Amino acid sequence: MYAVIKTGGKQYRVTAGEKLKVETLEVEVGAQFNLDQVLVVSDGTTTTFGRPLIAGAKVTATVLSHGRHDKVKIFKMRRRKHYQKHQGHRQNYTEVRIDAISAN
Repeated sequence: MYAVIKTGGKQYRVTAGEKLKVETLEVEVGAQFNLDQVLVVSDGTTTTFGRPLIAGAKVTATVLSHGRHDKVKIFKMRRRKHYQKHQGHRQNYTEVRIDAISAN
């Protein structure tokens, strides 16, 4: 069974027991929470599509940790103009484990 959820402006295809890193959520480590923006649910034989969301469907997840991704280096340069700009960025994330998918 899998579901397609929407969180942090992105869509993820998830299954029960899967770990994934999503945009930062304001939930404590170890806490369970529900993701109610479910777009698609499939149990292998039937697939239900929402318009745009499925009413009553939810995905239960547990927060494992909060962290930061690896640094992305940005380098801009204009040749022959003596212009160079160095910049870096590290995006915050929340690591979650998908516990259950329910489509009521």
